[in-house]
Amino acid sequence: PPRVGFVVSRAVGGAVERNRVRRRLRHLVRGHLDALPPGALLVVRALQAAATVPYRRLGNDLTAALGAASRAGVTR
Repeated sequence: PPRVGFVVSRAVGGAVERNRVRRRLRHLVRGHLDALPPGALLVVRALQAAATVPYRRLGNDLTAALGAASRAGVTR
């Protein structure tokens, strides 16, 4: 199965905010796992703004990033 890792630095905020961003991203990525090829390794790096953007925008940004990676041939 594909594996996903998350990088949420201290620039995002304190431990509570970082964990909240990580949980939100984890939930959003679950909806994209079936689109990833078997054995794929995906690393999602959260920027500082991830702590303040609405959930829907975070999901749209993730979808756009995965689409761009797919078009670039990164996910094979």
